[in-house]
Amino acid sequence: MEEINYLLFQSVLGITFIAAAAYLVFFVSQNKKIRKIARMILLVSGVLQTLHIASRFILAGHTPITSQHEAVVFFAWATTWAYLSFRWRYTVKNFGTFVSIFISCLLLISSLSSREFSPLLPALQSIWLPIHAGVSIIAYGFLSLAFCGGLMYLLQERELKSKKFGYFFSRFPSLDALDQLNNHCLTAGFVFLTLGIVTGSVWARQAWGTYWHWDPKETWSLITWFVYLVQLHQRYTVGWRGKRAAVMAIVGFASIVFTLWGVTYLLGGVHSYAK
Repeated sequence: MEEINYLLFQSVLGITFIAAAAYLVFFVSQNKKIRKIARMILLVSGVLQTLHIASRFILAGHTPITSQHEAVVFFAWATTWAYLSFRWRYTVKNFGTFVSIFISCLLLISSLSSREFSPLLPALQSIWLPIHAGVSIIAYGFLSLAFCGGLMYLLQERELKSKKFGYFFSRFPSLDALDQLNNHCLTAGFVFLTLGIVTGSVWARQAWGTYWHWDPKETWSLITWFVYLVQLHQRYTVGWRGKRAAVMAIVGFASIVFTLWGVTYLLGGVHSYAK
């Protein structure tokens, strides 16, 4: 079974890289047939990622989200399916190129982490593990889409501002489409992020007798939540849109990255089990 799990992961890496390459070819050629092929390959990657996670669940006997390798694979899985669900309802020009490259980077990072199985710590032996950790990383998946959209917005705005319409201008969607993408992904991600914090608090009460004890990862999760809360509040009260929203999406994602990796390796705490 471990060999099957290994082969599944290698297949996920290969198929996802092929999907990213196909999207890059489409970005250059703008051939719609290639885009359709790239999307189908990414869908296959999403299915293989699901099978890989399921096989690790069978091998470990618990939700495979307690190591850096597993957390990053789950992050890639969440981003893949968040994009595919988004693409099912909306079309944003060449968005898949950026997202597929991002997913490939996540999987490459996960391949550099240890794939060994570790015994589940007593504090993690709870039904709240898949609920809290799963919901939180699904939030990261949607918010990573907002990050990719934010990067595209800033690149497109730069070309428009310079009035020198270069290579990217004709290949990027309008600023309005990117702003709407940002809003959609931010709203969905914020809902899941809030649920992640609430379920984490309930779990903490059950495990340690208190809803909150200012562990570094808890603190940074709250900081991240406030970053996105400020963006949503400002958007719907004073009309923060466009460039400000794009920049805030990038800032918020930087906070997510620090919460996921920086806290684990630099600050420690009770959540550093994934180290």
